[in-house]
Amino acid sequence: MPTLFTRIINGEIPSQKVFEDDAVVAFRDVNPVAPKHILVVPRQEITRLDQVTDDDEALLGRLLRTAAKVAAQEGLKDYRLVINNGAGAGQSVFHLHVHILGGRPLSWPPG
Repeated sequence: MPTLFTRIINGEIPSQKVFEDDAVVAFRDVNPVAPKHILVVPRQEITRLDQVTDDDEALLGRLLRTAAKVAAQEGLKDYRLVINNGAGAGQSVFHLHVHILGGRPLSWPPG
C-alpha cells in the first residue's frame, strides 16, 4: 500500500508543492510548527533513515542539497533540517523525509 507521501507525490492527495524533480518532491506541511515548514521527500519509498542502503547514499545527498535549495528559494537564511527515525523520535509517516523549519527563532534542544 502506498504511503501518504507517495499518494501526495502521485497527485492523489492535494498539496502545495514548492519543488519537484525526478528524485524528490518538496511540499508545505499541512500541520506546520514554524512559519516555514516544508517536507522534502524522495519519490522512492524508503521507510526510515536506518533502512537506507549503500545504493541509496546518493539519494541522501540529493535530499539534503534539495532542502538547502528549497530553503534558499523560500528566503530562509537560518533554518533547521530534521529527520525523525522511528515513532519514538516523532516519525508519523513511514516514508523517509526531511523537515525544513524556519521563519522564526528556533530553540535548542528541541522537543
